[in-house]
Amino acid sequence: MSRDFIGALLQLNAEKGVPREQLIRTVEDAIQSAYRRVAPGYEDVYVRLDAESGEMRIFRARAVVSEVEDETTEWTIDQAHEHDPNAVLGDLVEYEELEPTHFGRVGAQVAGQVVRQRLREAERETIFDEFAHREGEIITGSVGRVEPTGVILDLGKAEAILRTTDQSATEHYRIGQHVKAYVLEVRRTTRGPLIYVSRTHKNFLRRLFELEVPEIQAGTVEIKAIAREAGSRSKMAVSSRQEGLDPVGATVGQRGGRVQAVVAELGGEKIDVIPWSDDPEMFVANALSPAQVVNVDIDEAERIASVTVPERMLSLAIGREGQNARLAAKLTGWRIDIRSESGSAPEDEDGRPAATVAEPEPEEPQAEAAAAEPPEVAADESADAPAAAEPTPEPAEAAAESSTEVEDEAAAVPAEATTEVRQ
Repeated sequence: MSRDFIGALLQLNAEKGVPREQLIRTVEDAIQSAYRRVAPGYEDVYVRLDAESGEMRIFRARAVVSEVEDETTEWTIDQAHEHDPNAVLGDLVEYEELEPTHFGRVGAQVAGQVVRQRLREAERETIFDEFAHREGEIITGSVGRVEPTGVILDLGKAEAILRTTDQSATEHYRIGQHVKAYVLEVRRTTRGPLIYVSRTHKNFLRRLFELEVPEIQAGTVEIKAIAREAGSRSKMAVSSRQEGLDPVGATVGQRGGRVQAVVAELGGEKIDVIPWSDDPEMFVANALSPAQVVNVDIDEAERIASVTVPERMLSLAIGREGQNARLAAKLTGWRIDIRSESGSAPEDEDGRPAATVAEPEPEEPQAEAAAAEPPEVAADESADAPAAAEPTPEPAEAAAESSTEVEDEAAAVPAEATTEVRQ
């Protein structure tokens, strides 16, 4: 061993990112493990490296214990005193110095193999530790491969898997393209960390707004709930923790600049930003934006919100294939029953009442924003259970103006029935 060896360790430290102290311990453990393997009867061999000089010491030593369980590696206090009068319980007492050549060429080869294996393991562990704490964050990678099961993103030291179920149907990827994604889970495997990412998860939308809106990152504007159908449309409820600050205006930005930056990242996905309210009637009315609402009746026992809208707004309130009402139900956690002022509801092509339907998904305890959900969970699951906040007095019309534009339905809406909205 020499300073050249220490130089090689320092180069590994720079290239692989493994701490120097961990490299030294890894090499020591690997060499002594190899010597114990090739030399029967030498189970008490130890190796120590000097991090400054690069010199290696190989010696035999035994642990001092009160009661010997393994005679090949342990001594009683009386046995230890024969070699070191000052030994106490717990000490490691050396009794023989060995030369590296003592184990021969085979021992050196085995030691080299074990060292390389342990260094690979140390590198994988370091990479895992680097990415494990990034669950729930956004990372950027370049597209390395496009496979039938998903897209492989090159992160430099590791690769991430963007499965087809975590991709928006409207997006297409090309080799070398830089892609932002939300880290769902980091798993430890024998081949290194396995990183699962998503672009359809609702918290991906949350993180994008945190990057674009300083007020959200600072905490003066809070994202209370998100309902998302990736690639198509999302609704997001925001509230202000600072008196006099308009949460919707701060989130949307001047001339919609902030929200449009997020829309561009999501490939044109429409985003409705609405004011949060702890008044269920107002919150449901805002959630149906951009449709105007005449009246909302709340049934607390059944958690049903009966909504009345102008005749001309019925189609807009329900949305194409029921999307607007379905997202509103996910966002608010209420089952929404929509009817026009005349009591009419849309019909299908055969003239029968069209049960365009949507119901809220089961409520969940509100989790921390940074917590990642398992990759098996559908990306458009219901929003977290709304937490209490100061009422926001903005009317539904204000929410409609602040939200992104939604196309009107082309079909007319004659009929005579109540339309229940269900997912």
